[in-house]
Amino acid sequence: MLFSPLNLGELELPNRLVMAPLTRLRAGEAGVPGPLVAEHYRQRASLGLIVSEGTFPTPAGRSYAGQPGIVTEEQVAGWKKVTDAVHAEGGRMFAQIMHGGRVSHPDITGGLELVAPSAVAIDGIVRTPQGKQPYPVPHALTTDELPMVIQEFVNASLNAIEAGFDGVELHSANGYLLHEFLAPNSNVRDDSYGGSPENRARFVIETVNAVVAAVGANRVGIRISPEHNVQGIAETDAADVRDTYEVLVDSIAPLNLAYLSILHHEPTGDLVQDLRVRFGGTFLVNTGFGVITTRDEAASLVDDGHADAVVVGRPAIANPDLARRWKESLPLNEPDPSTFYADGAEGYTDYPAYQN
Repeated sequence: MLFSPLNLGELELPNRLVMAPLTRLRAGEAGVPGPLVAEHYRQRASLGLIVSEGTFPTPAGRSYAGQPGIVTEEQVAGWKKVTDAVHAEGGRMFAQIMHGGRVSHPDITGGLELVAPSAVAIDGIVRTPQGKQPYPVPHALTTDELPMVIQEFVNASLNAIEAGFDGVELHSANGYLLHEFLAPNSNVRDDSYGGSPENRARFVIETVNAVVAAVGANRVGIRISPEHNVQGIAETDAADVRDTYEVLVDSIAPLNLAYLSILHHEPTGDLVQDLRVRFGGTFLVNTGFGVITTRDEAASLVDDGHADAVVVGRPAIANPDLARRWKESLPLNEPDPSTFYADGAEGYTDYPAYQN
């Protein structure tokens, strides 16, 4: 089943392996993906679907130096060369739209103030071009400012389609802005966007609806990571987590999105599988950051009916021809973590395809 076709939106995927959105920081200070980025993604076009690295929809939402954006004409033109390269190899590619929220620093955003649901800083250290610094307290978005932020997601999604992407994935996971609205410790608002699970899910629901209205539901996916307590997120009350994500999924299910992608350490557990049933559409799972997904695990998730496709990260970094290697049970290249967030071709475009 893992190597059988899958309908996703209006696309037919040749297999059920999805390349995870992987931060690689090769887009320079201007956030423009260049020929090296195009080659990296081109090499991996045989995967069923590629989801791009997190791409910022506004300079204030940039989380990392070297992260690409999809705001300026130069950034859109850079991505067009990437999608052209992927499509020339027969591949399919979605852009992940990622607003970093409070996960950043003004030294990364070009001096722009960070925004978040509430004025609550992450307790930790951020790496900036000027060195390690404490995370700053973000500006709490006012109710009047929220439509402008939603419009940034819409504009970025429209830019992605202009750049040739087959669709967009809204990043509502891993502690970034949309996730910050969902989590009770990062969202302590007392208006209609905070407090109850319904209120905390409201901003994400409105963002999804706005992007769907702009580019079409068949071109929109969403990624969530309930209970993934990273980057200052604390979703530790199981009942609240279930209530919050049930509200979210129940609200977006009628839209008939291209897919729902869930990162969770128990993809076969009750929470994830309940959300799958509620969503009722194409369902992707990612087992999380703890362990590397194996071929057998990926195959069993699909064969046993727990997912329609499996999102993989590190195996796709090290093996541009991962679909062939797993299908034919060929040996794998090992990923080199020291080059994940480096610069240049090493550990990026120099992993070899299998040689017969």
